[in-house]
Amino acid sequence: MQNSYSIRTLVFRLAAAGLVTASLGACNIVQRLSDVGQAPKLATIENPVRAKSYRPVTMPMPSPEPPSHSANSLWRSGARAFFKDQRAARVGDLVTVNVTIEDEASLNNTTARSRDADEDAHATSILGIETRFGEIFPEAIDPTDLVDLGSDSNHTGKGSVDRKETVKVKLAATVTQVLPNGNLVISGRQEIRVNFEVRELSVTGIVRPEDISATNTINSEQIAEARVAYGGRGQISDVQQPRYGQQLFDIIFPF
Repeated sequence: MQNSYSIRTLVFRLAAAGLVTASLGACNIVQRLSDVGQAPKLATIENPVRAKSYRPVTMPMPSPEPPSHSANSLWRSGARAFFKDQRAARVGDLVTVNVTIEDEASLNNTTARSRDADEDAHATSILGIETRFGEIFPEAIDPTDLVDLGSDSNHTGKGSVDRKETVKVKLAATVTQVLPNGNLVISGRQEIRVNFEVRELSVTGIVRPEDISATNTINSEQIAEARVAYGGRGQISDVQQPRYGQQLFDIIFPF
């Protein structure tokens, strides 16, 4: 009963996954048909705070500190200019982010496993039952050779990874939140369309105001909780992706 219930549950889940995948594939087909002969559309500019994926950042914070300057003073602590600091400091300010990613990894693993097992059991006397084996089995059985089992298992696995990625780009990000300790939450997105391919770059994270240079720039390695996404969409990206049927097959096929 338990096995039958498990099989029905598995079939139901596979059917649900197939329906979801088919609906997504249908939406993708309609979208692709509407874009025939046209370049991919750029996303509209919107307030990052109102985006569906936006979530305010909450971090452990120290107690608020009193202001370090009086209200009638022209000089402010940490200012780079006498009258005004040109660096981003408030919600809505812009800061230039220098994204530099040079990732390189090389892994090589080899696994080998071998196991042999032999079992041999005999019973010369089993309360006299051994004398009646000939009546039960088609041929007489030698009690001294009742069980003889053996197994042989060998496994060899090899895996290698050789990856090298380099991304160098600049984009402007908007300060979306000022945390109680003064750190800034930034969010930036950039889209570039070349012919029929759109390249997308997005950066979000937390920066310290003192890490922002006098030219109002900051490097990507100085961003805490950084989320950097670089990809594309269009005809070339679409061809490089496997069909949704193949993706579903790769997910559910156990071997």
